[in-house]
Amino acid sequence: MRPLFIITARGGSKGIPRKNIKLLGGKPLIAYTVEAALQAQAKLGGCIIMSTDDVEIADTARSCGLSVEYMRPAELGGDNVGSREVLLHAMTWAEDSGISFDCVILLQPTSPLRTADDIAGTAKVYTDNACPDMAVSVCPATANPYWDIFETDKTGRLFISKGDGHYTRRQDLPPVWQFNGAVYVINPASLKKHDMGAFKNVIPYIMPRSRSIDLDTPDDWERAEQIFARL
Repeated sequence: MRPLFIITARGGSKGIPRKNIKLLGGKPLIAYTVEAALQAQAKLGGCIIMSTDDVEIADTARSCGLSVEYMRPAELGGDNVGSREVLLHAMTWAEDSGISFDCVILLQPTSPLRTADDIAGTAKVYTDNACPDMAVSVCPATANPYWDIFETDKTGRLFISKGDGHYTRRQDLPPVWQFNGAVYVINPASLKKHDMGAFKNVIPYIMPRSRSIDLDTPDDWERAEQIFARL
């Protein structure tokens, strides 16, 4: 395995302004992902790229021990730009720089509790399944479409999203999972053809909910501060 780790950290953030360098538990948020990436690199090899359009974020990553040579162009820094475009640009830069890789490991700074073992575990799921479109970290979903997720019909009435609605015990429900945003191990050939949402061959790596916090809103940040205070 020759992974290309890509840490995506744009400067603009509407939900939590400047969140990537905001202090959490006494360290900039980006530091947790940089540390996990460096530890995973020691296990797996490969190269780490920080994809940011922000000089202050790049300097903060350098202060955490990461070499930052690549800078994302400003036109890829807006909140209307998808992950695929960002990853493809970084991949092209790596290829033009002579960096060889056979998978891309996307790491988002908004998952500070993700560990190097989670990264390595997702990578193992990827290789054990003969390099599918993607292996991705998931956690048990907070809601279940067989139980408490509903849709509306044309008349506005609710109906259960999946199944016949006859389950009477939660423990009998089929298990369902949700992406937790922590680790994505992606087949480069698949990404060049399709957006990640169109992938058909996706394998899960299961993480506990206790490490699956994803920081998007001020309420998320407040919960994270409470967690780190306990730690």
